[in-house]
Amino acid sequence: MEQKVLIVDDEPHIRMLIEQTLEELEDEGVEFFTAENGEIALEVIQTEKPKLVFLDVMMPKMNGMEVCRKVKKELGLDDVYIVLLTAKGQEVDRQKGQEVGADVYMTKPFDPEAILSKAREVLAL
Repeated sequence: MEQKVLIVDDEPHIRMLIEQTLEELEDEGVEFFTAENGEIALEVIQTEKPKLVFLDVMMPKMNGMEVCRKVKKELGLDDVYIVLLTAKGQEVDRQKGQEVGADVYMTKPFDPEAILSKAREVLAL
């Protein structure tokens, strides 16, 4: 089965950083998608059904919390594993993330090793 990963961030260099961090997974058949805002992310999630989504919280058009809530609560796509990425590490943000159904909450700047090991764990590689 093909594994798909979606990387969502409005900052191109962060999308690139995450993709570079995970690029060794391409050899294991992982396909990558990127989106620069929440609206595009939602479309990609519905059409491609990625197994794993790295989702930035602060974005134009639709923020990561909104996307997560729609995916988990409205579309009921529980098998999409969502990692919320944010610069805000306060407990209240963490709770908000849990409320909208995020599986994991990571704060920026993130540790590339943590991103890679989380991807390997979720994709069972």
